[in-house]
Amino acid sequence: MDGGPAMLMSSLRGRLFAGLTVFIIGTGLAAGYLAFRWAFDEAIELQDSVLLQVASLAAKSRLTDQPGDPGVDEEARLVVEELTSRADGAAPSARHPLPPDLPDGLQTVTRAGERWRVFVRTRSDGTRVAVGQPTASRDEVAQDSALRTIVPLGLLVPGLMLLIGIVVDRSLRPLSRLAEALDAKQTDHLERLPTEGIPKELLPFVDSINRLLDRIATMFDRQRRFVADAAHELRSPITALSLQADNLDRSTLSDDARQRMDSLRSGIRRTAHLLEQLLAFARYDQAPSAALAEEAFDRIVKEVVADLLPEARHSGIDLGFTHVDAAALRAEPLALAMLARNLIDNAIRYTPEGGTIDVSLHNRDGAAVLQIEDSGPGILGQDMERIFEPFFRGVRPRGDGTGLGLSIVRRIVDRYDGTIDLHSVDGNAGRGLTVRVTLPLADRRSGAADQR
Repeated sequence: MDGGPAMLMSSLRGRLFAGLTVFIIGTGLAAGYLAFRWAFDEAIELQDSVLLQVASLAAKSRLTDQPGDPGVDEEARLVVEELTSRADGAAPSARHPLPPDLPDGLQTVTRAGERWRVFVRTRSDGTRVAVGQPTASRDEVAQDSALRTIVPLGLLVPGLMLLIGIVVDRSLRPLSRLAEALDAKQTDHLERLPTEGIPKELLPFVDSINRLLDRIATMFDRQRRFVADAAHELRSPITALSLQADNLDRSTLSDDARQRMDSLRSGIRRTAHLLEQLLAFARYDQAPSAALAEEAFDRIVKEVVADLLPEARHSGIDLGFTHVDAAALRAEPLALAMLARNLIDNAIRYTPEGGTIDVSLHNRDGAAVLQIEDSGPGILGQDMERIFEPFFRGVRPRGDGTGLGLSIVRRIVDRYDGTIDLHSVDGNAGRGLTVRVTLPLADRRSGAADQR
């Protein structure tokens, strides 16, 4: 399940954010343009109103011929002029820019290449007054006003984008939790996904996944029961065959028949060992017990070594301890014994006569570290990646193993939150193997369980 849900989440989040961002930016641009035009037009209308008000005030009084006439507001470039004061027909000048023949009302005129917005009004005595302003100045003022209007909108768009990102992330958080829960699923832990806190839109999807998990769990359970039942049923005939072989071995046999009998007994032993391994594999592929007591791992390892010591001596192998620390683990004693037995038994099977097997148990950083080092052929480099697969015995199988021992060990180690590492002294030449199993001590594992 690695990668798939994460890629889906990333793609869905990206599409939502990109789509909403494009919509917000497009809406912001359209709203900004409309707001700019509206504010610009409003500013122009306001300036027209100013022209009317100034003209109304000027109509109530007459401008005198003082220096600086006509009246000019330099900052606003507003010109107030008595049109009738130039009855001599003189042409417009810089001091008198407005022509005297303008009609009454609001209008736009062009004088000397410059556009003016002018309002002309006639007094009751027939004299006329004009108020004008260059359109360039008006447009500049209107643009400044319009820009000040859309600046808050421009600042709002990035804020909305940030808010959208937060909302999208929080809205998709249930999907992220669902993806993480699916990624964390193991074949021996197929509990249903929780539906608490899941949005109702996702409930059908979660229910479908739960039904699929139920079907997969049922299939695995049937498979385990079948393997266990088949192995159990085969134990009786294998035991009977072993007894018959023992009876035949007591009788007088020719050398050729005795050689064949030895091959038969070896095959029966391999088959019996395979059945025991299958039963163990089915047993430890199930869910662990809810409550576990503390077990002395050092005592269990010593008992396993004592049980296998005669077999090692019979094969001419030096089996012994290099170091043993006291180690209490919260685990099933049968599982710990099976773990140690499989590892040491494998070492005995593959170590040649005259070889050595060193066993050590250390307490390191809150964990028990079991290390088994042999002088056997080791594991070839191309076999390392598949060595924990059930029934895998290597590209070039050696010995009479079943290929289940390390698979069972891996199941037990995973069950108790441990790790297992294999290291060949020379993987290519196949000289010596070191197996290191790390399991959390009882107090460390209890703390981790409480946190979960």
